[in-house]
Amino acid sequence: MEVAAEAGNACAAEWLDDDGRPRRKGTFWTASAHIITAVIGSGVLSLAWAIAQLGWVAGPAAMLLFAFVTYYTATLLAECYRTGDPDTGKRNYTYMDAVRSNLGGKKVVFCGVIQYANLVGVAIGYTIASSISMKAIRRAGCFHTHGHDDPCKSSSTPYMILFGVVQILFSQIPDFDEIWWLSIVAAVMSFTYSAIGLSLGIAQTASNGGFKGSLTGISIGADVTSTQKVWHSLQAFGDIAFAYSFSNILIEIQDTIKAPPPSESKVMQKATRLSVATTTIFYMLCGCMGYAAFGDKAPDNLLTGFGFFEPFWLIDIANIAIVVHLVGAYQVFCQPIFAFVERRAAGAWPDSAFIARELRVGPFALSLFRLTWRSAFVCVTTVVAMLLPFFGNVVGFLGAVSFWPLTVYFPVEMYIKQRRVPRGSTKWICLQTLSVGCLFVSIAAAAGSIADVIDALKVYHPFSS
Repeated sequence: MEVAAEAGNACAAEWLDDDGRPRRKGTFWTASAHIITAVIGSGVLSLAWAIAQLGWVAGPAAMLLFAFVTYYTATLLAECYRTGDPDTGKRNYTYMDAVRSNLGGKKVVFCGVIQYANLVGVAIGYTIASSISMKAIRRAGCFHTHGHDDPCKSSSTPYMILFGVVQILFSQIPDFDEIWWLSIVAAVMSFTYSAIGLSLGIAQTASNGGFKGSLTGISIGADVTSTQKVWHSLQAFGDIAFAYSFSNILIEIQDTIKAPPPSESKVMQKATRLSVATTTIFYMLCGCMGYAAFGDKAPDNLLTGFGFFEPFWLIDIANIAIVVHLVGAYQVFCQPIFAFVERRAAGAWPDSAFIARELRVGPFALSLFRLTWRSAFVCVTTVVAMLLPFFGNVVGFLGAVSFWPLTVYFPVEMYIKQRRVPRGSTKWICLQTLSVGCLFVSIAAAAGSIADVIDALKVYHPFSS
């Protein structure tokens, strides 16, 4: 009997990782798919507008700078997944766990508030973006039938409700390990609509007979005051920062990677390198070609602001791809929130059948608690999205608020603590200079977005979009 018991334990151990949890199955490719799903999102659609505010010199330079900072700080953050030895050290399952292990104290609370508020904001932003794309599909058909002078007005509210219903269904998938297929589909969709936007930009530029735009961006004149030029330029930095945002879920993605060798940090750094390089190429092409095609009139959403009218069926395909991508991206960003609340609930009421009892149906794990709380979360984000349907402003504000603390500050501070970088050393000074510089960028970008939201609210009526 002892031999049988030992054999049973050995067999069970084969299915468990060093922390006693079910063996992780993630690879370089699945991690890359999660990152690309998170990074190549709706933010790519606002890049032509962002470059239009900054011009041919500052626009591409800003994109390259944000790409470098995001990649570099992501490599620092990846090394904080395990505390101590990179192969056998204690695992940190979430971003907050990493902050708790390395920094502790009030910084954990600060991190939690910023991270989860940002994730909620992203859910709201993606609901807005998806409804705009669904609305654009209807408008494209209307313009094709009735001509470009027809206003083809419609409300985005029904589309937000439809998106929310779909998210209630997919939110019953329990965790990251179970949504790898959804991330791969979403990543393919992101490449699809980015490629269509790029192709249309190239075609429009060729039709124009050359590149539009200027070295300094939109000119001050009758349509744009000097104050608006400043605020819009600052908001452009927030848009670019949002387009590269994924650090707030990096640790959660890394926790899906199978155990060493090689170490999870090396796999994650490799996946980050591929993903950021790939997305930067797409961003540069889409943003620059969009600006080249429309110049100062580049819309804040390249595929729904109707810079393009024809071929309407191709625009429809692009917007369908956007919606499918955002369905997956919404889940990628919301899974950390779902996991955090459910861990707390399970810890507080471990014997509750309301929380613990599950019914497995394919990738779905149904429980009364999960159905109730996740559905309520989706409903709340959907209602807030109905109240604030300002795509460009929301994107800029979210990027600005989250960029410094989540992408720069915490990764830098945790790396300094974990690697014991001497205070006052050259490396310490360089890291702190990077952090302070990015703080000023975040503050400026947030100010620009807030100013634009205030202007928009002066003429906006809720639920009328």
